[in-house]
Amino acid sequence: MSKLEFYARPLVAFDPNNKDHRRWYYEFIEYGGWGKCPVRFICPNESGSDLVKMITRLLVEHYIQKEFESSKKEVVQKTKKTVDRRPKR
Repeated sequence: MSKLEFYARPLVAFDPNNKDHRRWYYEFIEYGGWGKCPVRFICPNESGSDLVKMITRLLVEHYIQKEFESSKKEVVQKTKKTVDRRPKR
């Protein structure tokens, strides 16, 4: 192993649930490069895929799930309340 590999930033799979990963991606967008990022992100399951496209897709999925997860809970709660209002015979 060369000394360059020893001092290189660690390889990490991007996790949209990790606040630091999202912040580092924001810094990449803001500064136009990965220079301030302490890790190197990889595409673990997508061979030949573009890293930025993969991260963007993961973030879109993350925020869509987060947004509609709360509305799904509200719908379930509203349906439970309406079911209880039926008159008894």
